[in-house]
Formats: sequence, C-alpha cells, structure tokens
Amino acid sequence: MSSAREDIFANIRRSLGATGREAPRIAAVTERLRSAPSGVVPARGHLPREARIALFKEQAESVQASVSVVARSTEVPAEVARFLREHNLPANLRLGTDPRLTGLDWATTALALSFGPSEGDDLNAVSHAFAGVAETGTLALVSGADNPTTLNFLADNHIVVLRADDLAPDYESVWARLRETYGKGLMPRTVNLITGPSRSGDIEQQIILGAHGPRRLHIVIVES
Repeated sequence: MSSAREDIFANIRRSLGATGREAPRIAAVTERLRSAPSGVVPARGHLPREARIALFKEQAESVQASVSVVARSTEVPAEVARFLREHNLPANLRLGTDPRLTGLDWATTALALSFGPSEGDDLNAVSHAFAGVAETGTLALVSGADNPTTLNFLADNHIVVLRADDLAPDYESVWARLRETYGKGLMPRTVNLITGPSRSGDIEQQIILGAHGPRRLHIVIVES
C-alpha cells in the first residue's frame, strides 16, 4: 500500500511529465547536496568584530540571557564564580571533559566541580559553545563527552563560554563551519541552537522562565 506522501509525489511527477530518474535531475540533486549552497543571507550580522559582539550581546539580552565579556580565557573561572555568587547560588558546578574548560585554573575559586553528564540534580552547569550567531544572539552547542547535551537542559542555571572568534554573523556560516570541522555527512549526533533561557507562555499567556530547561542563561564571551 502506497503512503500519502508517495501519492503526492507521484501526482507531482505525473503533472510534470517526469519520472524523477532523469539524468539531469539526478545530477542537479547530487550537485546541490555536494556544494550545499546558501540561500539569501541577512546582512545584519556582517559587521566588524566589536560591532558583531555588541549585536550578539544586544540580541541575547533581549531574550533574558545575561552576557559578560572577558579579555582572556584565564578570567572565565572568576567570572563564573561571580555570576553564581551574585545570584546567591551554590558554589557547585558540573562540566564535561572539554579541555578548554577543564584546563582552566578553577582552584583560584571556591567552586566544587563535578564532571560528566547531568543526572538532573545539578543546579549549575557550564558548557563551551561551538559557535554563536550574532544576528539573533543564539548559541550553537554540539553533543559529545566534551559538552554533554544534558548540561544544556537539566541544570537550572546554564553558563556558556563562547570565544569571540567563534561568533559567526549568521546561521549559514555556522553550518558551513560544522561541515568543515566534522566533514561532509559526519555531523555530531546533536546540534542545539539555544536562544535565551527556557521559557513558555502556554499558561494564561504569561511568560515563565525555566519551563523546559534552565531558567538562567549566562554567556561569557572570551575576546582572545
């Protein structure tokens, strides 16, 4: 028995007088998959470095994320500790095995670290972003032991470190970088695009933070 989807495609092919097996059609599809061409790309994120950081910060803060900028990665532990202290949160932090995080000198803080995926009982977690999108203030995080996806969703307070050099102007640039980094057809299992903390307006149209994930999202941009 044919499915509704197959029936629809059969009707389209019949109206076009095509079978779908014609050599030019197959070649066109093959070339499109090979080259992965972009469509129309918005210009708003194509700015000089400092202006791009400012746009990302503006967009992220407009959706209730908080953003801080530090000069060097060595300043990240102190900034994370400051954020937790400012919000009167426990000095506990879970992270994966990303060497960009584990290689930092956390001993300069009073934070107690734990490692690996979250089981759902962690209040605070830190991840390292693969990239950011300036035009919308969005973070792109890839799954894996380095940065477990559970940290993106189960912790109440999520802190994400983003290198300024990884701040892309648009989504198309992020996908191109993913293909370049992992290879064609070898994407990570999950790519999470995160814009602000979790929110829902399902109940009486009132925005509630933390409905399906972290109620706080703090982004630390590292300039160099």
